[in-house]
Amino acid sequence: MLNNYLVVNKEVLPDIFVKVIEVNEMMEKGTCSQVSDAVKKVGISRSAYYKYKDHVHSVSKSNLERKAIVAFSLSHKKGTLSEVLYILTQMKCNIITINQNIPIRNQAKVTISIDVSEMELEVERLISEISTISGVSKCSLIAIE
Repeated sequence: MLNNYLVVNKEVLPDIFVKVIEVNEMMEKGTCSQVSDAVKKVGISRSAYYKYKDHVHSVSKSNLERKAIVAFSLSHKKGTLSEVLYILTQMKCNIITINQNIPIRNQAKVTISIDVSEMELEVERLISEISTISGVSKCSLIAIE
């Protein structure tokens, strides 16, 4: 997943990318309340901004702190959730929230949000590892940021 990203010195990039980041920062800080005002200040068109706004980001501490939401379908037997949580902590995930529904037809739906910033392997590998646990009938990545 992260193979699609590069860290590049902004000095070698076209100015448009730096200006898109400036517009994003203006909008986040409230310096400008309208995109049209912000793009005028930095000197780019609205269409150029909208073309790149979701694809250009500056590296900051918040970008490096990654969160993920994983959904599970677990058998209603003692220890299944505990084993999932054990694997998550062994892989250096920090558990943020756990939401578990009551078991229906002997299956409990569980959603766990985790901080994966210290994890040493790919999220896809984490999902495949958890999928091998006895009692885990479904494990899927819902979102990652």
